Amino acid sequence: MAKKDHVSETPATQLLKANKVVFSEHPYEYLEHGGAQHSAQVLGFDPFTVVKTLIMQDQDAKPLVVLMHGNRKVSTKSLARQIGAKSVEPCQPDVANRHSGYLVGGTSPFGTRRAMPVYVEASILELPKILINGGRRGYLVGIDPQVCMSLLAAKPVQCALAD
Repeated sequence: MAKKDHVSETPATQLLKANKVVFSEHPYEYLEHGGAQHSAQVLGFDPFTVVKTLIMQDQDAKPLVVLMHGNRKVSTKSLARQIGAKSVEPCQPDVANRHSGYLVGGTSPFGTRRAMPVYVEASILELPKILINGGRRGYLVGIDPQVCMSLLAAKPVQCALAD
């Protein structure tokens, strides 16, 4: 019999399992607009190790994914400069949902509806383990951050602003 706190499969967990990625499951009570800071607090993790999945777009409305520390903001100017875009801005929630196939607050970079370039804050890759959304609100998975490189072909960038 399945453990009570096991969360049902998501496109993200299916992708991780299909690629034999070892991950831990961390369900928590989702709080609207609580973000990574809230999930880190209730799960007892450092928000620096909880990674947000942000769906953004460039000046041509082409979507991209940014993985950022839970307690940092993205410098969109710095990001745009590093990826050769004129500008980058967050997508509206309904647009982000359409691109990713997930609901904002439950967006995972794994198993998105459409393939998008993924950019990861470089310092995330130095962590031994990260918590990242597992494809639904109130559900994080713990993985080795190198999985973002191997599975998502993420490109490291440096665009973090202190929160």
